[in-house]
Amino acid sequence: MGSRASRLLREEEIEEIKKETGFSHSQITRLYSRFTSLDKGENGTLSREDFQRIPELAINPLGDRIINAFFPEGEDQVNFRGFMRTLAHFRPIEDNEKNKNPATEPLNSRTNKLLCEYRYSERN
Repeated sequence: MGSRASRLLREEEIEEIKKETGFSHSQITRLYSRFTSLDKGENGTLSREDFQRIPELAINPLGDRIINAFFPEGEDQVNFRGFMRTLAHFRPIEDNEKNKNPATEPLNSRTNKLLCEYRYSERN
């Protein structure tokens, strides 16, 4: 068998990624499965070409920008940890964050902006 079968995430790694990114155990294992299916070189990293093989990114006008978000300047490979860190930026706000008291948040905070949007949409 290839390195895909022999390279599984350890529980310690999953716990560290959970703390670092906020993803759940099941989300991490699902994303790891997707990561390994994209890893055509079976070397534990993804290249820009691996991302470009995703049909939705290939046709997306912002595809290059999305792909570039995964690669720090000068890097041409991203490992699973880096992949997860980047995806965490796109993770939706959790319910407990939505229920924060807006009076304690800065006016331009993401929570207040979302709350204003929500209130506005309820009126219309």
